[in-house]
Amino acid sequence: MESILFYAFATLAIGSALLLVNLKNIARALFLFFIVLFAMAGLYLFALADFVAITQIMVYVGGVLILMLFAFMLSNKELLKDLQDSSGSFLNMPRWQAIVLALGFLTLLILGIREWQQSLPTWIQQARENNTEIIPTDNNIQQIGLRFMTFYVLPFEVISIFLMMALIGASHLSRKERNR
Repeated sequence: MESILFYAFATLAIGSALLLVNLKNIARALFLFFIVLFAMAGLYLFALADFVAITQIMVYVGGVLILMLFAFMLSNKELLKDLQDSSGSFLNMPRWQAIVLALGFLTLLILGIREWQQSLPTWIQQARENNTEIIPTDNNIQQIGLRFMTFYVLPFEVISIFLMMALIGASHLSRKERNR
C-alpha cells in the first residue's frame, strides 16, 4: 500500500506539474500549482520529513499560493471573466471523466485509511526495529526553532518584505482610477 500511495503522489505531482507548464489560463495554472505543492508535501511525508511537509503546506500553500491567488483575482478582471465563461468543466474534461478521477482518488484514500488502521507500514516497523524512529520527545523542533531565530532571521525578514511588496502591488493594481 505504501508503494501505491508513493506512486500516486509522485504521479499526481509530475502530472500536475506537466499540465501546469502547458496551460495558458493562469487561474487554472495556479490551482494546479496548489495540487503540485500538496503532492510534494505527501512525498515529504514518505521521506520522514514531517516538519518539511507541514512547512510546505503552511508557508507555500498557506502563504505564497494564497497571496498569488489574491493578487491574480484582484488584478486581472479579464482572465476571471474567461474563467467564469468556461466553468462547468474540470480542466476542460467532460464531467464523466472528472467524476471517474474523483472516484479513483476517493477509492485510493479509503483503501489507504483502511490499510493504515489494520497494520503499520513496513517503513515505520523497520524504523522501530532499528531504533531510528523519531519520537515526540526528540529535540529536533527546538533546534530548528533556535536556528530560525538566530542564523536565519535575516532571510525570513527579507522574504516577508517581498511578500508585503507583492501584496501592496496587488492592491495598487486592483484599485480603480478616478476620472479627472
